[in-house]
Amino acid sequence: MRIAIDTGGTFTDCVHVRGARLEILKVFSTPANPARAIAQAIRGTGVSPVSLLHGTTVGTNALLERRGARIALVTTAGFEDVLVIGRQARPRLYDFFVTRPEPLVPAARRLGIRERVGPGGRVLLRLTPVELRRVRRAVARARPQAVAICLLFSFANPAHERRVARALRGLGLPVSVSHEILPEFREYERTATVAVNAYLVPLLGRYLREVERVVHPPKRGARRRVGRVRVMQSSGGTISARVAAAQPVRTLLSGPAGGIVGARALARLAGLQRVISFDMGGTSTDVALLDSGELATTNEGSVGGVPVAVPMLDIHSVGAGGGSIAWFDRGGALRVGPQSAGAEPGPICYGRGRQPTVTDAHLILGRLDPEQFLGGEWKLDSGRTRRLMQPVAAARSFRSVEDFAAGILAVANSTMERAIRVISVERGHDPRDYTLVAFGGAGGLHACDLAAALGISQVLVPKFPGALSALGILLSDVVKDYSRTLLVPVDAAARARLEREFRRLEAQARADLRREGFAPGRQRLKRLLDLRYRGQAYELTLPYSRDFVRAFHQAHARRYGYADPARAIEVVNVRLRAVGVTPKPALGRARRGGSRLSRSLGTARFKRAPVWFDGRRVATDCYIRERLRPGKRLRGPAVIAEYSATTVLPPGWRLRVDAYENMVLERP
Repeated sequence: MRIAIDTGGTFTDCVHVRGARLEILKVFSTPANPARAIAQAIRGTGVSPVSLLHGTTVGTNALLERRGARIALVTTAGFEDVLVIGRQARPRLYDFFVTRPEPLVPAARRLGIRERVGPGGRVLLRLTPVELRRVRRAVARARPQAVAICLLFSFANPAHERRVARALRGLGLPVSVSHEILPEFREYERTATVAVNAYLVPLLGRYLREVERVVHPPKRGARRRVGRVRVMQSSGGTISARVAAAQPVRTLLSGPAGGIVGARALARLAGLQRVISFDMGGTSTDVALLDSGELATTNEGSVGGVPVAVPMLDIHSVGAGGGSIAWFDRGGALRVGPQSAGAEPGPICYGRGRQPTVTDAHLILGRLDPEQFLGGEWKLDSGRTRRLMQPVAAARSFRSVEDFAAGILAVANSTMERAIRVISVERGHDPRDYTLVAFGGAGGLHACDLAAALGISQVLVPKFPGALSALGILLSDVVKDYSRTLLVPVDAAARARLEREFRRLEAQARADLRREGFAPGRQRLKRLLDLRYRGQAYELTLPYSRDFVRAFHQAHARRYGYADPARAIEVVNVRLRAVGVTPKPALGRARRGGSRLSRSLGTARFKRAPVWFDGRRVATDCYIRERLRPGKRLRGPAVIAEYSATTVLPPGWRLRVDAYENMVLERP
C-alpha cells in the first residue's frame, strides 16, 4: 500500500488509495515531534503501508529558525570568508539599520587547507599528507557535529575533495562534499549550498530514522527492509530516505513541490495548459506558474536568506496563511504575518490561541461555518473569537470587529497578490491569460478576491484542495538531477562536446535508476542547457534541442524584453533530469474521511447565513461540496464547505462543477 503524508505547519495531510478510491485524512501537526502526527495519520487510515511518500518541513524550519547542527567548513586556504563576503545584493536598499545575518559557520570553524586546482581542473598546488593530517586535527579540535567540504574548482577536478572527505570521515562525522551536492561553478552559492546540507544532515537523519520506526516498527527476529520511505524533494520528484538523509538540502521545498505536481495533474485533467498555482496553507502561501503544463525549475533559490542552488521548482513563498497573526507595527499600521499561530496554540477559534489570525477573521465575517470545520469533527469557537478580537478592534479605532476582520483579509490579500505578480508580471507573463488553481486549506477562501485584483477571469478549485500537496506527492515519480559546468562558447565544435557530456550523464543516470529498480522502459531522460550571452552574469535553462540557439533568443526576449542574435552565446552548464516512472492512482472520487456532518445531510445546501462582502452583510447560501455533482451550477454569493477546505463565491461570480468534480469559478 502506497501512502503519502505531507506535514504542514498547522495540519498533517494523508492521502492513500483503498481499492479504486482515493481517501484523505487531516490531523493537527505536532511541531515538537512531527513523527507523532504521522503515526496518528497512519492509525487513522487503518492500513499498513508498504511504502510511505513523505513531504516534510523539518529541514526548512530548522534553517529558518537556525536550529541546525554545529558544523565546520573546510575550504581552499584564502577562501574561508566566502560565506561572509557573499554577493553584493541589498534586498532592503534604503534600510540604514540592516543587520547582516550570521553565516551558518562562524569564523573559528571555517578552516582553510593548502591546495589549489585551476579552473580547467589542473592541479596547481598538490594536497600533501601533512596538510591533510593538520586539517583533520583542526576539525577534531572544533568538535563539529557535521562537516562541509568545498574546495576551489572541485567541480572540474574533485580529487582533492575526495581525499579530504576520506580523511574526515575517519572521525565518525557526517561529511557533505560539494562535488557530490552541486558540481557547478559560483563559489559562494556552491559553498552556501553544501554548508546548508551539512547543517541539516544530523537533524534530518534522526527525523527520518524516527519516521521509519513509526511507519514500520521493528519486530523481534525480522530483517529490516530498506526503501520503504521516500521523501519529496524540491525539484518535484521523490528520493529515497537514505539519499534525503545524506542530502537534505534537496528537501527544503518538499511540501510545496507536492502541491505543484498535484495542481499540474488536475489542471491537465481539466484541459488547462496555462495555470498559476496558489497554495495557501496554515503558515504560508506558495505560488508558481505553469506554462504548457511544464514544471518550471530554478537553480537560484534561496531559503531564509541563504542561497540554495540545487534544482527546485520555481516557487515563490510568502508568510501569509490561515494561521498568520495580525499585529500592529510601531506606526500603528495593521500587518499580517509572517509569524503564524501554527497548530500550537493555533488561531483563537481553535480554543487555545489568543492572537487574531486570518482564520479568525474569516470566522468573524461568516466565511467559515463553525459546525463544518473538518467535516464537523472540530467545532470552531466563534464566541471566544469575538470576545478576544473585540477589544483589539476598539483599541485600534476600527468601527467594528467585522471591520477589523476585513482589514486583516485585505492585508493578507495584498501580500499574496504581490507574490503572484512576482512569478507572472515581473517575468513577462500576463496573469489574465492564466487560470488560478487554488488549493490548500485556505486557498478557496481568498481565490476570487485575488483573481479579481489580478484580472484573472477563471479559478479552478480542485477536488480535495486541502490535501492536494499530499496527493501530488502520491503522484510523483522518482527524480534524479545531474549537472556539469562547461563554460564553452556555442560554436562549430560545441554540439559534439555537448553530446559527449550528455552521454556521460545519461550512463550514470541509467545505472542509478536501474539500482532503484526501474527497467529501461520506465526511465525518462531530459536534456537541459544553461545558456547566456557572453559576458552576462546569469543564465536561462532551456531544453536541449537541435534549434536551442533560436529557442534561447526567444526565451531571452520573453524574460527580459530583448534579444541580440548577433551576440555570442555561452553554454554554462549541461543538465540531465532522470525520471523513474511510478504507478499512478486513478483520480476518481475521493472519500473525505470522517465527514460525518456532510453524510448526515441529504441536500447540498445546508443553510442560509449572513456573510460579509465589501463591508455589508449579505444573506448567503451555504453548501456541502461533497454533495455537489458534476454539472451543478451556482451563482454567488455562496460558501462551499468540505472536509479539507472552504471556498467563498462572492456576489456576481458563477460556479460549475466539471466532470472531474473540480469547481470552476468564473467572474462576469
